[in-house]
Amino acid sequence: MRLRLAFIAVIVCIGAILLISVRVAAQTPARVLLVLEKNGSTLDIIDPVSLKILAKAPAGPDPHEVIASADGALAYVSNYGGPLSGLHTISVVDLVAQKPLPAIELGVLHGAHGLDFAGGELYFTAEVNKAIGRYDPATQKIDWVMGTGQDRTHMVWVSRDLNKIITSNVNSGTISIIEATSPPRGGFGPPPTGGNAGGVSGPPPGGPQPGNGNRKSWEVTNVAVGRGSEGFDVSLDGSQIWAANAYDATVSIIDIASKKVIQTLPIAVMGANRLKFTLDGRFVLISGSGASEPGGAAPTPDLLVLDAATHAEVKQFKLGGAAGGILMDAEGSRAFVAVSGGNKVEVLDLKTLNVVGEIAPLGQPDGMAWAVRK
Repeated sequence: MRLRLAFIAVIVCIGAILLISVRVAAQTPARVLLVLEKNGSTLDIIDPVSLKILAKAPAGPDPHEVIASADGALAYVSNYGGPLSGLHTISVVDLVAQKPLPAIELGVLHGAHGLDFAGGELYFTAEVNKAIGRYDPATQKIDWVMGTGQDRTHMVWVSRDLNKIITSNVNSGTISIIEATSPPRGGFGPPPTGGNAGGVSGPPPGGPQPGNGNRKSWEVTNVAVGRGSEGFDVSLDGSQIWAANAYDATVSIIDIASKKVIQTLPIAVMGANRLKFTLDGRFVLISGSGASEPGGAAPTPDLLVLDAATHAEVKQFKLGGAAGGILMDAEGSRAFVAVSGGNKVEVLDLKTLNVVGEIAPLGQPDGMAWAVRK
């Protein structure tokens, strides 16, 4: 009888735990906003509708950028540490269980910063090594590394067809355009099984290349822009790169086809560090430090909106502190701006260009990303 009662108690307990789990899952949206807090080294999981923090998880030392896996189950966080960093990890957070997992060990690659997730793999910059790398979650190995030869390779963008990679290089003042090219016939060793005698096979120097198994060589073009080039974005039609030059208070516009700067725009934002197109391609948002102008004048704007077609200034914002990360809502109606110096994230309505919401208080927020559970 006692054993039977004990058994029933265990079943009831398990049922209660499962019920609680179901309720928690039901309360957690399938689509969440991820925000990093540098001060506190945490990852915030936020409901984008209510703007409430649902959970916090450790994000490892000096977290700067975050990206989610394609299925929305995991978040990857770069542990930066600066241009002389001794850090060599990327933190991993289980977004379903809302807890940290073992970090990715980068070995000799130090100062991870920029992140992108494409083709089922994680791309990252290693600033100290002047390089970009790629991590395969399936094999849990770094399967490709390429040097840029540029100082402080900082942010990275990967095309969805995996044939183009773009990085910004802060101290070199350049944007690297890295394009896949077909190697000459007979290159890189014997052909694959079932291939032509003169075909291409075997990984080129630097390891396996992106492209779903295709063997590719790479051509790197470093385009000189302005001092402190950091934040950048690619236009909606894929024809241009806009790069913010933090030390010059300018934006360089690069024609991707010719790989040349076609225009340099002066901007009102000092210390510009992030730049993003709206999803409809109409506006360009640029965030920066909002530093005081020479002579002790009032602080400059920490967020600027430009018309992408005319390049004219549309609106300035003083959000109350140095601004950093910019993230567009997938619906295209809102932009989230991390105001690191104000310990908050401001929500901007892209139709009215007014601030319509705020997430606060936060500890020096910066990198942001979306996670969509599938």
